[in-house]
Amino acid sequence: MGIKSVLAKPLAKQLQRRIYKWANEPEKTQIKVFNKLITQAKHTTFGKDHNFNKIRNFDDFSKQVPIRDYEDLKPYITQIMEGKTNVLWEGKPIYFAKTSGTTSGAKYIPLTKASMPHHINAARNALLMYIAETGNSEFVDGKLIFLQGSPVIDKKNGIKTGRLSGIVAHYVPTYLQKNRMPSWETNCIEDWETKVEAIVEETIKEDMTLISGIPSWVQMYFEKIISKTGKSISKNFPNFKLFVYGGVNFEPYRKRFEKMIGRKVDSIELFPASEGFFAFQDKQDDRGMLLLLNSGIFYEFIKADEFFNDNPTRFTVADVELGVNYVLIISTNAGLWAYNIGDTVMFTSLKPHRIIVTGRIKHFISAFGEHVIAKEVEHALEEAVKGADITVNEFTVAPQTNPESGLPYHEWFIEFEKEPSNLKEFITKVDLSMQAQNSYYFDLIKGKILQQLKITKINKNGFQSYMKSIGKLGGQNKVPRLSNDRKIADELKNWSS
Repeated sequence: MGIKSVLAKPLAKQLQRRIYKWANEPEKTQIKVFNKLITQAKHTTFGKDHNFNKIRNFDDFSKQVPIRDYEDLKPYITQIMEGKTNVLWEGKPIYFAKTSGTTSGAKYIPLTKASMPHHINAARNALLMYIAETGNSEFVDGKLIFLQGSPVIDKKNGIKTGRLSGIVAHYVPTYLQKNRMPSWETNCIEDWETKVEAIVEETIKEDMTLISGIPSWVQMYFEKIISKTGKSISKNFPNFKLFVYGGVNFEPYRKRFEKMIGRKVDSIELFPASEGFFAFQDKQDDRGMLLLLNSGIFYEFIKADEFFNDNPTRFTVADVELGVNYVLIISTNAGLWAYNIGDTVMFTSLKPHRIIVTGRIKHFISAFGEHVIAKEVEHALEEAVKGADITVNEFTVAPQTNPESGLPYHEWFIEFEKEPSNLKEFITKVDLSMQAQNSYYFDLIKGKILQQLKITKINKNGFQSYMKSIGKLGGQNKVPRLSNDRKIADELKNWSS
């Protein structure tokens, strides 16, 4: 056991005590964060525009500050880009995290001197919490790989600008620099396929102990390693101990990963975004992620089925309930105020507050009023493959509102690694699970408004080819689990069998 792994254990236990102290005082912790945010932003342009000097509590805040998205925030971002200071937060941002938008094109999310440490510390703390729980620390002595975007930084009117994962790469602690892979030069490669090939060459003979990234892109890396060596991942990397991921639910990938690896490995789920690092998994036997209440972020929650009402109720951690689908709203020390990040979450625990990500408020299917969300389609697929010799690489779902014949239906586009021996039986299992989870969907099936779902099989690597065709191969990009239109579905037909 190396010196790093020895020192990590007492540090991890100390951190664990500190984290659970504030986690077990959720209301007190969030009130403290709220008051600090309001006080520090009182003299900003945004604070003056919204009467922060009169805000004493959350009720005052909710009356003064409406829920907003990026388009609503954009005028303030423009002021920052024009060189103004003290606009959304004290001074100027130290970075803009550039991220893809939908209606607004590229989005530029501010990162400040106050917010940046939380992005870095949360990732470190997730690993230390794992060590504190399991006692497994040997992985810190081996090679660690982070499949991420390019660390190349540009400037936008004097403010450094880049992808969040690339910005974070500049903050890797000194004690991990020698362990970290790939090399800086390889990490700067923009073309994803070229980059993965270079990563394979650099890592194939190394003692890889931790691998991190979005599951779909790590899968691509694993496939290339296996193709090159003819050996499973565990044979190539016998000391590979821990997989760290975020961005999508890992469960649809788990079976395929275990087959490629050749054995089970522990995993940690993270919930990072350009707007903030919100949660990480702190227990191996609990899929919920610990909500980070002490990280310069004040959280609000709006019930997803009420979100588009004129005046939806805004809840704090004091009022949330288990099993309810909420839209996540944040106010942060980067200058985002009552900001809708677009993700929906559900609480799995209130002591302490743990969440799972259930989808995107804009990514749903409700072409017929069924209100289907990502969590439901993922769970239906998990149930259908459980205990069966079936492996799914990737999938997405869309409504078919105008079929050539018969009733409308939900169309599932699935790339199988190992297909079901009886596709009809598989479809029935998935459909019955959807009906059991979603009463609206059940009523539409029984009322003969919808027919049973249908599956369109996608060719091997079809999803990767689709992502490449739209310029979103690799990095932090991912295929939405479901859409309420046919834009993705119609394109995927080009890679269907």
